[in-house]
Amino acid sequence: MRRSTRRTLLGMAMAVALGVGLTACGHSQASGNAGDIVLGQGADHLPNQTASDWVTYADHVVVVSATGEREIAPAAQEVERGEGTVGRTVTLSVDKVLWSRSDARRPAPDVWEYSAMGWQFLDGDTEKRTKMALVDQPRVELGHRYVMAITWEEAACSPGDAAEPAQWRGLGEGSELPFDGGVIGQGELEGRPRTAAQARSTREAGDDAGLEDQLAGRGEEALIQALEAAQPREPEAFGPTRPRLNCD
Repeated sequence: MRRSTRRTLLGMAMAVALGVGLTACGHSQASGNAGDIVLGQGADHLPNQTASDWVTYADHVVVVSATGEREIAPAAQEVERGEGTVGRTVTLSVDKVLWSRSDARRPAPDVWEYSAMGWQFLDGDTEKRTKMALVDQPRVELGHRYVMAITWEEAACSPGDAAEPAQWRGLGEGSELPFDGGVIGQGELEGRPRTAAQARSTREAGDDAGLEDQLAGRGEEALIQALEAAQPREPEAFGPTRPRLNCD
C-alpha cells in the first residue's frame, strides 16, 4: 500500500482503543470530495498480524457496526496555541461474535465506546479541520462495518502516571479489518472507501502475509476456520507495559 511522507504533528492524541500509540504523521490527498487526510504511524499494542496472534492475545473476535459518534474538545493549551486535535469517540454495536477464547476475562460487549482518530486543526480555527487516520488502518466511520480482535484490560494505576480505566482494546494495526457487505478488506480504510478487488490487489504474497492479506475478499467463515485452526502460543512481553495495580 501507499505510504505517505511523514512529518511530526503537535498535539496528537493517543488512539487508545485502537491498541496503538501515535508517533508521527503524514499528509496525503484523498480522492473525490474527502479532501486531505492526515495519516499517522502507530506502535502496536500487542502482536496482531496472524491468526496465531489473534487467538493468543484476543479475548474475542467480533463484527461491529459504527452507529454513532461524538467529538472530544481539544485541550485548552491546544486552542491557545492555535493547533491541535479534536478527538472522536465512536459507538460500535457488536453485531456478532465470531470467536472467543475459552478463558475470556469477560463476555464480549454489546456496545463499545471506541476511541477513534478525529481531526487536526491549524491556524487557531477548530472548525477548519482535517481528518486524521492511521496508516493501513480503518478510521472507523459511521455506516461501516468492521471485524475486530479485542482484549479486555483492567485499570492501570501505576504511581506517577495518569490512571487508565479498565477497557476493551484492539491488538493493533492488523486486528481491525474493513468488513462492509460481509467481505474482509472491503469498506473504509484510512478514511477512504476500498473495494474487495482493491483489497485483493494490495495483499502481500508469501509466508509473511498478514491475516487480512490472506483472507482479503473472503467472508466470515474463512476467518472463523483460520482462527479455529490456529494454535495459540505462550504470550510474550510486547512493548512497554504499565503495572496493573489496585485502582480503588
